[in-house]
Amino acid sequence: MSDEKDWSPVEPDLQSVLAHCADPLGVLARAEIPAIVLRGAYEPGHCSALIQRFIERGLMRDPRQESSPQAPSRLNIGTSLGNMGSDQEAFLEHAATTRALFEQLFDGFDDPVAKVYGNLASLAADKQVKVARESDGRLYGPAIFRIHYETHAYKPHFDHVTLREKRFNYAVTRFDHQFAGVLCFQNADATGPSAQALLHRCLWTPQIHPYIEEQTFPQYAAAYHIQSSQVDLEPGDLYFFNTRCIHEVPPVQGIHPRIVLAVFIGYSQSDDEIFVWS
Repeated sequence: MSDEKDWSPVEPDLQSVLAHCADPLGVLARAEIPAIVLRGAYEPGHCSALIQRFIERGLMRDPRQESSPQAPSRLNIGTSLGNMGSDQEAFLEHAATTRALFEQLFDGFDDPVAKVYGNLASLAADKQVKVARESDGRLYGPAIFRIHYETHAYKPHFDHVTLREKRFNYAVTRFDHQFAGVLCFQNADATGPSAQALLHRCLWTPQIHPYIEEQTFPQYAAAYHIQSSQVDLEPGDLYFFNTRCIHEVPPVQGIHPRIVLAVFIGYSQSDDEIFVWS
């Protein structure tokens, strides 16, 4: 799909992606492309209206109002396995409250979670896309809104429920690969950078890990001429990427927070199911 000189996202819509890749998720699993980008997957006007609803309901702080120095630079609306997974019972109970919240939070608007799942299913051929669940049927959180305020950034890192978090007591560890799906709701500043991520053509391995830990990956990437790809999004754009690829997110600039709806995705070529969680 992609030679050594060309490592670019496949876009801009489902028809184009499927015409380019017979098996887009398989290609993503092999990191032959950095990302699948679907432009205009969700109505931008619904993004801004739902953000106002979040503020009115106290789910996020109004960026126009002065905040205390102790205010966190990141807020979540949803249930995070990464943050809460050390207590499985508490995580699954919290996930139930998230599902109840999402059942009515989007009333009057297109359901953005359904849009993410629907587009993923279109990329997944004959596999079944499901909210992640344990063997007893208890469900994870289906998705999470991540709200990043001024200065918040992510240094080069990777995400993986097995390789990084080592949560072997969760059903999602059965999958060989982990992806992320990110739906842009708001960029930090309409006049500033719209970069959502910088993806590096470098899959995490134990040999790479010291450069992540010591925060010297940029020097490593420069020394070994590792390719990278910047993903720029507008509200309503959706992209999927392989979370084992080393990736980073630039700092938020200005008073407007960067807001995304995000999911993690468990995928194996030989598995008929795809699990999605937050």
